[in-house]
Amino acid sequence: MPEPDLVAGLRRDRLDRLIRREAAAYAKARPRTQAALAEGAAAFLDGVPMHWMKDWPMPFPLLVKTASGARLTDLDGHEIDDFCLGDTGSMFGHSPAAVARAIRRQARHGLTYMLPTEASLEAAALLTQTFGAFQWQIATTATDANRFALRVARAVTGRRKVLVFNGCYHGTLDDTMVELRDGKTQSRQGLVGQFSDLSQGATAVEFNDLAAVEAALQTGEIAAILTEPVMTNSCMVLPEAGFHDGLRQLSRKYGALLIIDETHTISSGYGGYTRVHSLNPDMFVVGKCVAGGLPTAVWGMRAEVAERFAAYDARRPAGHSGMGTTLSGNPLQFACLRANLSEVMTPKAYRHMEKGAERLSAGLRRSIEKHRAPWHVVRVGARVEFICAPGPLKNGAAAAQAHQPAVEAALHTALLNRGCLIAPFHNMMLVSPATKAKQIDRLIAAFDSILDELF
Repeated sequence: MPEPDLVAGLRRDRLDRLIRREAAAYAKARPRTQAALAEGAAAFLDGVPMHWMKDWPMPFPLLVKTASGARLTDLDGHEIDDFCLGDTGSMFGHSPAAVARAIRRQARHGLTYMLPTEASLEAAALLTQTFGAFQWQIATTATDANRFALRVARAVTGRRKVLVFNGCYHGTLDDTMVELRDGKTQSRQGLVGQFSDLSQGATAVEFNDLAAVEAALQTGEIAAILTEPVMTNSCMVLPEAGFHDGLRQLSRKYGALLIIDETHTISSGYGGYTRVHSLNPDMFVVGKCVAGGLPTAVWGMRAEVAERFAAYDARRPAGHSGMGTTLSGNPLQFACLRANLSEVMTPKAYRHMEKGAERLSAGLRRSIEKHRAPWHVVRVGARVEFICAPGPLKNGAAAAQAHQPAVEAALHTALLNRGCLIAPFHNMMLVSPATKAKQIDRLIAAFDSILDELF
């Protein structure tokens, strides 16, 4: 008798049965959603407001009616425990009370006027108190914040290239849309309308490979190293011991700036991975949930970099800098930043989040071990992922190989049918200050019941 076809350690025929059954169950449970989409979605390109909304594995998108804390209610009335939380955008829960109050108050006084407010000064002090001594600027998205930080790095170093890690994601800026193929930096496959060779402005090496970092820096072309403290775009990759110290030492040795992007790793603890692990970057970026869910990002530079940039700026001819957008730095952002940093994103909130995330990761590990699945679990503060491959993973290439789209899609839909939502792009789950232990236990039980069927 032939051996059964296996994928990620489980039988393909069992996986296929689960996929068919869960897709049918999802569709049957949502007649109002289907009717609404049939009536109103055609005006959108491909039927969705943003193309990535098609990346969810369900047969058709979920339509959200309300969201509060760590719960969603869809158009058909299903209540869902939300562990996706807007892919970190609502990591502190949906509409935290302090942030909602700040929005209501500011709405009575105007939404945008291209001028600072008293709240902006208070927000700046809170940013420094939370993340460290940087000279701050405000953006609307982390994509923009990273773009502007790289412009400053190129300006003050006079160099053209950024060093990034294979498999990274720093938003949709061209500067970082490269990958390693056959050992060479090339533009990423699949980019829409890309006409230039992005390797002219970027070099990619593997995460955790300090020898490759040094080889790239030795060229004298690298203006900055841009990195997440933990790789989070695919299957999560942790830094090896000494890696971040090595980055800091090498960047100083070769005159490149070190930029830490904490947009996902803000889950690590109060002040992000940088504060928790005493990193010392030249520049710092964070977005997504920093203002409690209102579109906001911040980026900052150390005083020494700010002085170098001021000297560069004094020589710059008058004209457009290529930095800044009209609606960035609006008073609503500052009102929400002040509220979130002072009342929501607190050490107490992180203690709750990390305790819950440890409960979740331990429960998932128990289930994986019980079923003898060749999988593993990774946790970074409030962020938890199960990875459908052995671990730990070393770099972006290994993370790409560990990715199991069919298995992950089946699990995501099956979990949703059992009342639990996780992130669509990979197996990411977040625990918010509003997440209850019973919600975590429901997710663990749902995961375990699905593995009972698959293994």
